[in-house]
Amino acid sequence: MIQLRKSNERGHAEHGWLDSYHTFSFADYYDPAHAHFRSLRVINEDRVAPKMGFGMHPHRDMEIITYVVDGALQHRDSMGNTAVMRGGDVQRISAGTGIMHSEINESTKEPVHLLQIWIMPDHKNATPTYAEKSFAKVEPGQLNLITSKTGREGSIPINQDADLYLAKLKQGESLKHAFAAGRNGWLQVIEGELDANGHRLADGDAAAITKTDALTISAAKPAHFLLFDLD
Repeated sequence: MIQLRKSNERGHAEHGWLDSYHTFSFADYYDPAHAHFRSLRVINEDRVAPKMGFGMHPHRDMEIITYVVDGALQHRDSMGNTAVMRGGDVQRISAGTGIMHSEINESTKEPVHLLQIWIMPDHKNATPTYAEKSFAKVEPGQLNLITSKTGREGSIPINQDADLYLAKLKQGESLKHAFAAGRNGWLQVIEGELDANGHRLADGDAAAITKTDALTISAAKPAHFLLFDLD
């Protein structure tokens, strides 16, 4: 079964310096029908104005994954990590017992476009850890594993049995993903237009996938998307 979550149905916050769309309940946006999906708690699509961003703020007991679509995002945290992430970079913070961090647009001219993803961990009070890796040169036309429980295939490990794939398809290309028994999927389109088992999705659209053995994704236009495989 596939249930669509259209882009214009998401929560929206416009703060001048921040234009944010919330797939699930977040901050002042609350929708009991879309509070989370399996262990997936937050997908926020943010565009942050030059030299603006989120000052130091706390997190705990959450796997926080940031994917920079384009632009430059400066990160600092209470563990002593600093970084400037650019298009294609993925960052994972296992907040565990608690961390503080900030995220600021590094550019003086261009906005930064990013997706911030929260996944509920499989246990609480873990020791906080940090990792980042560039996936800017991933192979097109295939699913590229970027986070997983075990860190297999060069992915970043997280404290949850949740695989996250990144893919880019040219117009007319297609790929297929098989779900093991009892697994579920979430497909999030970043850019482009695609068909997922016959359902059309465009920029910002998503699909919850349950009780489905396999998913065939075909690009009606060049497409850039994330696919979650969840327990």
